[in-house]
Amino acid sequence: MRIYLAPMEGVIDHHLRQILTRIGGIDFCTTEFVRVTEHTLPRKVFYRYCPELQSSTIGASCPVRIQLLGSNPKTLASNAAKAARLGAPGVDLNFGCPAKTVNKHRGGACLLDDTFLIRDIVQAVREALPDSTPLSVKIRLGYAARDSGLRNAEAIEAAGANELAVHARSKADAYKPPAYWCEIAEIQQTLGIPVIANGDIWTVDDFLRCREESGCEHVMLGRGLLARPDLALRIRGEADALLDWQDVSTLLLDFFLLTRDQYPKKYLGNRLKQWLHYLKRTYVEAEVLFENIKRLRDEAGLMQALEVSSKAA
Repeated sequence: MRIYLAPMEGVIDHHLRQILTRIGGIDFCTTEFVRVTEHTLPRKVFYRYCPELQSSTIGASCPVRIQLLGSNPKTLASNAAKAARLGAPGVDLNFGCPAKTVNKHRGGACLLDDTFLIRDIVQAVREALPDSTPLSVKIRLGYAARDSGLRNAEAIEAAGANELAVHARSKADAYKPPAYWCEIAEIQQTLGIPVIANGDIWTVDDFLRCREESGCEHVMLGRGLLARPDLALRIRGEADALLDWQDVSTLLLDFFLLTRDQYPKKYLGNRLKQWLHYLKRTYVEAEVLFENIKRLRDEAGLMQALEVSSKAA
């Protein structure tokens, strides 16, 4: 079984990859999407999204694939080749993002209704990459309805992808419960490449139901791992490594220290509050901490609140 960290745009950057993979249980990560239009991007763009390319001491402690998003097969291929030259251990193609602004500009889930274009993109990228560089693809079950998953999956495999992650919803479903894990089963049974199930895996029980309904051995965790940072360890049965609130408080402090210089002072602490929004699902202490800091913008006040929360654990 392999467990993947989902590439959550605007949430899981290299700072959070570093924190979450340090806990353990994650096998692979993917960057936030790199938007590709009509040009081959400069290396500084790849380094910004994936500083792990420059230093093994920055970011995740497991392989990080470069995620590309766009609709031009030629430029996606040239950017994939450049990512590989820069040392990316894999390339991922995004056909799952449901954001309106992304779809409006011919990226992400809007391509799910164009199987031929998806095939052309995957084929062009696969041909541009060295044989040793894996190509993974992420899709949803469809756009307006959950009706194109198998068709797209077969085209993606035929075009040369090595792995396929399937978010068990359509674009129209967005992130509304439930996730339709059972509708991944036909894809998993049909394809010869690994299929990774994604969507609404918040607990070990969810994982077990997802595995049973989808037939998938491998899973991708996103919001569930943010809410319960030891979820991958729980799924693997590593009871000795589970996290209590004091452990999580330490992670929050580390995360704040990593990110505090990355944003203007008027936004100081916003990333911390964003993560607490997810942690509130699992830890009552996260709700208390969030209430204590939600109006704070100064470093001293935020640090003090974090330290008080840790000591109260």
